[in-house]
Amino acid sequence: MSDLLVSGGQVLRPDRTVERADVLVDRDSGEILAVDDPGELGGDDDLDADGGLVIPGLVNAHTHVSMTLLRGYADDKPLDRWLQEDIWPVEAELTAEDIRVGAELGLVEMLKSGTTLLSDMYFHVEEIADAVEQAGLRAVLGYTAVTVGKDDEGAHADLQESLDVARELDGAADGRIRTTFQPHSLTTVGESYLREYVPRAVEAGMAVHLHANETTDEVEPIVDEHGVRPLSYADDIGLLGPDTFLAHCVHVDDTEIDLLAERDTGVVHCPASNMKLASGMAPVQRLLDAGVTVGLGTDGAASNNDLDMFDEMRDAAMLGKLAADDASAVDAGTVVEMATHNGADLLGFDSGRIEAGANADLAVLDLESPHLTPAHDLVSHLAYAASGSDVRHTVCDGQVLMRDREVTVFDETAVRERASEHARDLVERVTGDGE
Repeated sequence: MSDLLVSGGQVLRPDRTVERADVLVDRDSGEILAVDDPGELGGDDDLDADGGLVIPGLVNAHTHVSMTLLRGYADDKPLDRWLQEDIWPVEAELTAEDIRVGAELGLVEMLKSGTTLLSDMYFHVEEIADAVEQAGLRAVLGYTAVTVGKDDEGAHADLQESLDVARELDGAADGRIRTTFQPHSLTTVGESYLREYVPRAVEAGMAVHLHANETTDEVEPIVDEHGVRPLSYADDIGLLGPDTFLAHCVHVDDTEIDLLAERDTGVVHCPASNMKLASGMAPVQRLLDAGVTVGLGTDGAASNNDLDMFDEMRDAAMLGKLAADDASAVDAGTVVEMATHNGADLLGFDSGRIEAGANADLAVLDLESPHLTPAHDLVSHLAYAASGSDVRHTVCDGQVLMRDREVTVFDETAVRERASEHARDLVERVTGDGE
């Protein structure tokens, strides 16, 4: 047995209290062995948390990690135009190598901001899986299928690939990678294909992840064609259930919220992306009050434009209060729970809590900064004052992936240089001039 002792700091406990304690980690099993008073535990290696706060590793429950190459490429447009005029054309030019390089850049960004678990939707998924394995992080991955604009053969091939990828990659990276079947959305995958392939995924025991009710353009066509709200339509197809989690759910009404709660279907809130694309304000407090599990995600770096979950917590709290017209809505403790335990619960990992038996997925924040002083309420600071640059150490599966701001699993400079080169080449292929 090889133990890691995270010592000298304060620890965020599952009940959201903070206490001075040390955390003992079994590096072989990747589990937390004990949390005890300072000086009571001993380990083979010591990770200094003096002057810091030990928190569960953050969970980015919905992203498109390789879109880091498109950060700043197309801004200030509504979702439909942004996708059709900019994103889909440039994505058509992405190579497998581009996606690997973009994934490495995004994973480095997550490591440096305390994220230890992500859920990703994209293509060339084997490249993303390889990058995740090298990074030492946990991830839920899948191939995102779209049938719009494809002939019947191409549509079937896309959905079959989503099934195949979910089957082949599940359990990769010594169990740190799990998978989902991923129809892109209710409007980008035709009904006949959903009715054929969703039962196959469910029968195979696959989890399902898709976009839903992100904009009114994803609601009105379904109401017009089927005479029911989108989530009723999804339920009739068999999409809703405890193994399904939906990204966005901005435009859901009370009947859909009740349906989500009844079916135990989770939601991933992406406040920064929803604001930037003017998609709307998700009724997060109403979802929570109904008993729906709500996690947090950044979405892709082209619509955010960063992967910092601390930013996302702050955005979620602020936007949640506006949506509810209530300053007490989506409070600090709630958004911290959304970014840790709730996200891990949606993704099926025993992470997001610091106690014996849980996955040893941790981040240590340096509290010795002007913007984190005074320390009246450290949970409040996590939601409203901290940023990813405050993370001193990142640990996942018991392994130290970043120590004293130095990433140990990638050459950060080389990753950034390759990403810049690939992004320039990509734009040149699309525009013909590299401008």
